[in-house]
Amino acid sequence: MSTLQAYVRATAPNGRDSERIGPFLATFARDTGHPMLNYAIPDDGATPSPTDIADLTAAYRRRDLLPRLEFFTEAAPAVETALTAQGYVLERRVPVMTCTPAERVDRLAPDGVRLREPGSDHDLRRLWAAQNVAFGEPPEVSDAEIEHSRGYLSVLAEIGDQIVGGGSALEIVGGVSEVAGIAVTAEYRGRGIAAAITARITRLAHERGADTAFLTPGDEGIGTVYRRVGYRTAGECVHLSLPQSS
Repeated sequence: MSTLQAYVRATAPNGRDSERIGPFLATFARDTGHPMLNYAIPDDGATPSPTDIADLTAAYRRRDLLPRLEFFTEAAPAVETALTAQGYVLERRVPVMTCTPAERVDRLAPDGVRLREPGSDHDLRRLWAAQNVAFGEPPEVSDAEIEHSRGYLSVLAEIGDQIVGGGSALEIVGGVSEVAGIAVTAEYRGRGIAAAITARITRLAHERGADTAFLTPGDEGIGTVYRRVGYRTAGECVHLSLPQSS
């Protein structure tokens, strides 16, 4: 888990502002207050004091952001207890799943579905819009999001000229890449498209230098999809935050 946590610590500041606060790396998105894009990561083995936690909280409050952390519990096992003692609450626990080249299981796309890498910014914008809709978000995509995503390994799924899903593998650092944003629009789910997208993205990441691909499934159902293409649970990630009233 320390290797994966080091990867997140290295990549989370990309495109964001960051600040060292005691044993934490705090990251702040430049153009959105979305909680999932504004969070802190503890150092491996951190044992934060109440003062450290108060300083971290204040840094987010000053920016009118929800004080929030995401981290792998095995890398910093004392942090969750220290945070909850100061009023932080658990949002959720999610499994961390990994896949090596030897474990990967390739999956063909269903008949009528074409998988390919985006060939232009127009493709990227359409892909992001489809992902946003699949996740229940507005379809609008900013130029900054397009700029940031150019460095990803992305795959889109098409039926005719309609993009119905996709996903990405993020930067490869130290032989590790995170697979994220796997999404299929509601009317095309349950056909094996998500598994095919995940397998293709994972293959791309492995072929381009990643010894380990990892992801954090949003629920048990999608975790089952990932297991079909070779992912196995390796640990857990916790999300904690401090409500405004605290």
